[in-house]
Formats: sequence, C-alpha cells, structure tokens
Amino acid sequence: MSIELNVVREGQGPIVVLSHALGCDLHMWDGVAASLARAHTVIRYDHRNHGGSAKSAEAFGIETLADDAIALIEREAVGETVHFVGLSMGGMTAQALAARRPDLLRSVVIANSSAFYPDQSPWLARVQTVASQGVAAIAPGAVSRWLTPEWVSTFEGQAAMVSIDYVPTNMRVESPLKGIKILQTDPVRSLDEQDKWKKLFEDTVLKKAGA
Repeated sequence: MSIELNVVREGQGPIVVLSHALGCDLHMWDGVAASLARAHTVIRYDHRNHGGSAKSAEAFGIETLADDAIALIEREAVGETVHFVGLSMGGMTAQALAARRPDLLRSVVIANSSAFYPDQSPWLARVQTVASQGVAAIAPGAVSRWLTPEWVSTFEGQAAMVSIDYVPTNMRVESPLKGIKILQTDPVRSLDEQDKWKKLFEDTVLKKAGA
C-alpha cells in the first residue's frame, strides 16, 4: 500500500538517493547531502513511520520499504537510473530494492548493514525498553554503535559526536507510543535477504565477470 513520504530534493546532476537508518530521518544526511549536491541531484526521504512521512498502523517489512523506494525513484527520477545509498535499515532497503528492481539503479552503496540477523533478541529488548522507559533510553546506545570509543576520544570523533547530536535529541522528543510503533512494526528484526542477495550477486557480478 503506497504512502506519502517526506522528500527533499536538491542539487543538479546524476541522481543520488539517500536512505536513512531506523529511528532517524532524512536529516541524518545533512552533511553528506550538502557535499553531494555540488555535483549531483540528491534525493533524501523519511521512511514510513519516521520523520515527516505518513504513519502506517499496519506491520510491514523490508519489502514494503523497498516498494516505497521504488515508487519514489519512479516518480522523482523519471526514467533515469540512480545511485542508491542506504545506511543500516536504509542498506537493507537497498538490498531488497536491488533484488527486485535492478533496472532502476546505476549503483548501490550498502553501509553498516546486514542481510540477516540470526539473533533477534536485541530488537525485542529494544521494544521492551521503549515500552517501559521511552525512546530516550535507547538513544545513547544507538550513537555508541555508530562511533567507536577509540574514535570518539579523538578530536575528529568529538566533532562527529557534536554534529550527530541531533539524532539522539530527536529520539528523545519522540513519544514512547510513537517509538513503540516504529519498533513493533520493525522491518529489521525479521530481516532475511540472504537468498535474494546471493541471487543478485550471481545474476550481476558473476555474469558480468563471465563466471
């Protein structure tokens, strides 16, 4: 089922689509988008149930997020192939998108992501934490997974902590109910794209290499 997504488009040139992580929004890409927009058309968007996009009360998976991305690309790119960049949940969306509609893509960047989580207990624990303590309780843990303690101790790491401070801040102002809805309809927890990714690799990389 299609849904209205919050979209920001800027710059001129080859199209780059930026897909954010779970619990964040398109502002996660502010710095990257500003740099890329000097020579590219940059399209970033909020996933459903995130940021300024419409909310869905129904449970959904990565395939639904891929459908959202497909509709977005078809509308915004008008026949032009795009570079699709996804981080964490955005990277999972990229995998499903590439497996289903490679014809829409010029390239795919999958950052800090996975095709499968054998242990789902961390995601269940997050749901329980949000339910009892609110979204603020999981914000520090999210940032600690993005930046290593060693790097945070450096000058560059400290600057990065300041620059991404808006992420946990945004998470803290969300209501617990909204956070629970995001996590209970969490497409990440049930992710398993291994077979699709294997087939995509065989159909593209190996065939192009003549293997």
